[in-house]
Amino acid sequence: MRKLLIPAAIAALVMPFGVAVASADTGHHPSPKQDQRNTFTYALLLPVANNRVQGIGTATVVLHGHDAKITIHVRGLLNHAPHAMHIHVKGSGECPTTDDSRLHNGHLATSTTDGLRAYGAIGTSLTTTGDTSPNSALAIDRFPSAGTYTYSRTIQITDDVAQQVRRDNAVVVVHGIDYNKNGKYDTVLGASELNPMLPQEATAPALCGPLH
Repeated sequence: MRKLLIPAAIAALVMPFGVAVASADTGHHPSPKQDQRNTFTYALLLPVANNRVQGIGTATVVLHGHDAKITIHVRGLLNHAPHAMHIHVKGSGECPTTDDSRLHNGHLATSTTDGLRAYGAIGTSLTTTGDTSPNSALAIDRFPSAGTYTYSRTIQITDDVAQQVRRDNAVVVVHGIDYNKNGKYDTVLGASELNPMLPQEATAPALCGPLH
């Protein structure tokens, strides 16, 4: 499966990161004053409002400078389907509520952009290999594709994202829902705002948790 290019609709999610959007690398540019403290953060990943998810998960991020060891455990999501994962930053540091949901193809649900106010823009793409910048937000061939999985990877994150994690303003979001419980991503909620080639179910947030 080829890597999908990021369409204009996703720009609202990644624009706060400037050069990271234009660059294919991880955007890591160490600052001479970078924080070298060891910082441990944890998130309980719970179902996003109105998306009919029954899964659950946990996420931990251990930071030293810009090095981040990230471990995520997820169970109960749609199996045999890619689940994009990101660290979102610069929102209100929260997960969407029922007030953020709106009608999608006549069904009340919460899309990725509906939750933008709560969790903010994509700071880091939690891919299994390769690039972890916002450019890989929809690199669906490099995310876990099981309903129950453990993800563990040590990566370098930008100074901007590291600061947001340490300030309790970062949120882990796992995407991909089976809204109508038919065992696959389809167009019950219409096309994704992020890429019209994908159904809304494929990019809608499934699990969410603020890192603290």
